[in-house]
Amino acid sequence: MNRFLTMVAAAAVVLAVSAPAHASGSGSDGPVHIHVTGTKLHVSRVEATLDGHHAGARAQVSLWQHRDGLDRPVRDVTRWKSSTAREVGALKYERAAWTLNQSFPNNSRLCVSFTGQAGRLACVTIHK
Repeated sequence: MNRFLTMVAAAAVVLAVSAPAHASGSGSDGPVHIHVTGTKLHVSRVEATLDGHHAGARAQVSLWQHRDGLDRPVRDVTRWKSSTAREVGALKYERAAWTLNQSFPNNSRLCVSFTGQAGRLACVTIHK
């Protein structure tokens, strides 16, 4: 029985290691959230949300990479975009979305920021 469990565990590790990685993922920094959809290094869509209603809020996506021991901004991926106020039941939030259809370097990070949220940067790491 123990040998069978060891073989099942080993097979699970092999399957986990060989499973394709995806660019899809989510990240948060306080009230700022990012959701990225894609495959491997290709990102098809980015959605940014901000908890609560904030009149005139705007969002932007930027690319960051680890250089010289620090995460540093590389470039703005999108221009600033006005968010749309949404309400689902008691949940109120601002939302902005972009269709990117772009590939990004392995281990780079896509981050979203909102106006009025100084110091808040929600990020997702893009990897194979």
